[in-house]
Amino acid sequence: MAGLTLSTSRKIRVFFKTALILVGTAWGSFIVSQGEDLPEPPVYSLDQSQREKWADQTLKSMTLDEKIGQLFMVAAYSNRDKAHEESLAKLITENHIGGLIFFQGGPVRQALMQNRLQALSKIPLMIGMDAEWGLGMRLDSTMNFAKQMTLGAHPNGDLIYEMGAEIARQCKRLGVHVNFAPVVDVNNNPNNPVINYRSFGENKELVAQYGIAYMKGMQDNGILANAKHFPGHGDTDKDSHYSLPLIKKSKKELMNLEFYPFEQLIKNDLSSMMIAHLNIPSLVRGKNTPTTLSPQVVTKILRRKMKFDGLVFTDAMNMKGVSSFYKPGEADVLALLAGNDVILFPMDVPKAFASIKEALDKRKLTERDIERHVRRILIAKYKAGLNDFKPVIIENLHKDLHTNSSKALQRKLFKPSITLLADTANLVPLKSPQTLKIAAVSIGDTAINNPFLSTLGLYNKIEKFTIAKDAPQRDYDLLLDKVKGFDLVITGMHSMGNYRTSNYLMSKASVAFAEALAKETRQILTVFGNPYSLINFPSANPIILAYEDNEHTNTLAAQAIFGGIPIVGKIPVSVGDRFNAGDGIAVTKSIRLGYDLPEEDNLNSDTLALVDSIMEFAIKDMVTPGAQILIAKNGKVVYHKAFGKPTYESKKNVELTDVYDIASITKIVATLPAIINLQAQGRFNVNEPLENYYAQARKTNKGKLIIREMLAHQAGLKGWIRFYLNASEAENDTIKYFSKKESTAYPFKINNDLYLRQDYVDTMWNHILTSEVEPSGTYKYSDLPYYFMKEIVENITHRPFELYLENEIYQPLGLQHLTFNPISKIPLEQIIPTEKDSIFRKDLVQGYVHDPGAAMLGGIGGHAGIFSNAHDLGILMQMYLNEGYYGGKEILNKEIINDFTRIAYPPENRRGTGFDKPDYELGLDGPTAMSASRSTFGHSGFTGTCAWVDPENELVYIFLSNRVYPTSKNSKLAKENYRTRIMQVIYNAMNTAA
Repeated sequence: MAGLTLSTSRKIRVFFKTALILVGTAWGSFIVSQGEDLPEPPVYSLDQSQREKWADQTLKSMTLDEKIGQLFMVAAYSNRDKAHEESLAKLITENHIGGLIFFQGGPVRQALMQNRLQALSKIPLMIGMDAEWGLGMRLDSTMNFAKQMTLGAHPNGDLIYEMGAEIARQCKRLGVHVNFAPVVDVNNNPNNPVINYRSFGENKELVAQYGIAYMKGMQDNGILANAKHFPGHGDTDKDSHYSLPLIKKSKKELMNLEFYPFEQLIKNDLSSMMIAHLNIPSLVRGKNTPTTLSPQVVTKILRRKMKFDGLVFTDAMNMKGVSSFYKPGEADVLALLAGNDVILFPMDVPKAFASIKEALDKRKLTERDIERHVRRILIAKYKAGLNDFKPVIIENLHKDLHTNSSKALQRKLFKPSITLLADTANLVPLKSPQTLKIAAVSIGDTAINNPFLSTLGLYNKIEKFTIAKDAPQRDYDLLLDKVKGFDLVITGMHSMGNYRTSNYLMSKASVAFAEALAKETRQILTVFGNPYSLINFPSANPIILAYEDNEHTNTLAAQAIFGGIPIVGKIPVSVGDRFNAGDGIAVTKSIRLGYDLPEEDNLNSDTLALVDSIMEFAIKDMVTPGAQILIAKNGKVVYHKAFGKPTYESKKNVELTDVYDIASITKIVATLPAIINLQAQGRFNVNEPLENYYAQARKTNKGKLIIREMLAHQAGLKGWIRFYLNASEAENDTIKYFSKKESTAYPFKINNDLYLRQDYVDTMWNHILTSEVEPSGTYKYSDLPYYFMKEIVENITHRPFELYLENEIYQPLGLQHLTFNPISKIPLEQIIPTEKDSIFRKDLVQGYVHDPGAAMLGGIGGHAGIFSNAHDLGILMQMYLNEGYYGGKEILNKEIINDFTRIAYPPENRRGTGFDKPDYELGLDGPTAMSASRSTFGHSGFTGTCAWVDPENELVYIFLSNRVYPTSKNSKLAKENYRTRIMQVIYNAMNTAA
């Protein structure tokens, strides 16, 4: 077993019993070329803390060679061959190295390698990594969080603390003890080739504040943070990996700016610091002397002046900033003389080891000097839990590094960084996109359904274009000609780089295209890359700056354009004369549906996965061939999936763009929006009798019926009338109500090659008006009120029912797939079949309304006829949840919606005015889950659908299926409560959220 085993601990106790080593008060002289003396070490009392006791006891048990070995942290790679691991094993056993810094590889390979190497080490190895934006910075199959420049756009550091905590959790799970982060260099040089996007920005206060948040997130959760690169690597145009950067600032300037974040982190108990390889003449005497090797910087400034007593690491000693001027071994000794504790990535450990011993022999160094460094290292190891070392558990490692909460945090970190700039016309978010002809162009991502374009398409009809960034000029010219005639072009700049020397990997043609578009038409330029790249776009207006190019930023930027998320980002650096650090136009509220992961809105993904299981079983049990389910929480879609196939015989899968016949949900998405709108205009009143709006009802048993009672299903009306059977039975040799050909006499298409005679509609109305009415107050579900409502809407508006709804409701909502009679508007393969009708139409019903009464009215009824996918239906229900508001506009009146959605006639009747409500006495046999709040409202549909809104829980639930295929006699969906069971899972997911 690696580390301090029981036998080792026993040896330490015996050692202390047999030989007491007194801590000397004189630590010897410290000789350096610049003549700087190190401060005397503190003398610790016998009641020192546990970590100090452990460090002192361990130190006293070590040989000189073991002490020297602790000073080295050597580079390790889990993607290299066995010889590499064997070389590390040799350094552990022969040179007693104190730690490993892991670079490229994979998490399981690294964990296995760590376990093997830890087992060889007497004192557990300190494992370090550069995981500035997560383990994914170095390892495959691990997570990347937002980079620091992206985080610099945040309005505050709360999420940055959470990121630090999560990275700490992942590091601990992998057996890593120190993360070389945060970078607290103030990046005030846009040409910086090494810090740049790794910095929080150019504002020293912001860099300090966010650096502290990141640091505390890690250190509060057991991982040593490391502030780098002292004394500040932000104001240089050289990379210390390849040269020794020169910084010509005065000491006063450095103290005022570069030192500031480091000082603030020290005041907040920073664990460790990394020294940069920089040439700063105002701080360091001697030509080509890097700050890493300067006692003036490390000892006098950092240790004495700033009073930092944590662990000090050199930057990698193989970097040209050091290795170009010093030989292996020589640099390592100078690093120790300067005051560094840990020599990171030494060029040659055996040579360094020998050079240190030589320095000891020549009294350039003393053993007390070595012990001072080692003691700090041991204290740090104790902080990291290495006093109780345990090997990494390999089982479930990948799963543990990819939890649902970590995925949600990953996405949450990108959301507040999205930044809006230069929007002089107040274009974003788009207010009435449905009135615009919109093109969207992706430059550098040629997938036509990439996340950016796909998300844009959820909000509005757009024409999509893509082009390679290195496409020839003629291709850009042709594309410009195609899109400049659009009302709006949304341009995405993808696959960008981070450095000005390569112009951020943008071609001249792509930059010229975006600039030309800005002058030719309205354009929203979306930049998925470095903020400094905006120097290329002086004409762009507005600009969405997303900082990075990944699935999250692509979808979030698209949401921002349409108002699916607020926009709160502030650019953290200045760009030329156009943008100053801190610029950013705030959009404080979302105005349309957004798209989140469940955990972002406090739902448990593992619990929601039960929905998948339920649907898998339902399809296998032939409850329905397929389905679509959408769940929105807090105005964000958190679950949106398609299941199964359009029919049991289909080869294709159900797609999210496919539409279902939603049957009686038509009542609440067609009839009710229409009459709510008319009532708000004072043209209709639900509390008046039917005859006030439908003259034909006068002198019938229905004229005095109150419309609210009718819509609440307690006016005593008959449930439904079998119009199709009446027509079929009435047919004879002289009277034909159906024809296989369309004509003026037979205008109503019921299905393929089946048309209804025009005058039969009068017969239908005669059946309705002469049907019996039971005493008022008797609850009986009825479709008949909605036949009247359609006629009333058309009489008041003097417009066809479907056109009125399209203009007043559906178009303002931006609905693309919700419509009557989809057969004339949507490709047949996107329309889910309903029933193989063996009674009326004697054919497969696909693209035509399933309900016979609505079919005989030309497919347009107040009670049935609407087709939709789950997404569009979800938008309309979200509008109800928003009390009539959507897209920044009032679609329907708030007070009337609240009136219609309350229980109209309690307690005997659960119904609202047109809306269904929960029935708690029925339990799961009721229309909703038992956990649904009393404010819940919605409706179900005969074809196997439901749409519910729970205002108290800010929830929208949509379930669409064609359970009537192949026959409506299949009642398993209702009998086994699939819709309500799934709805209950949603509430369970809320209750089990972490």
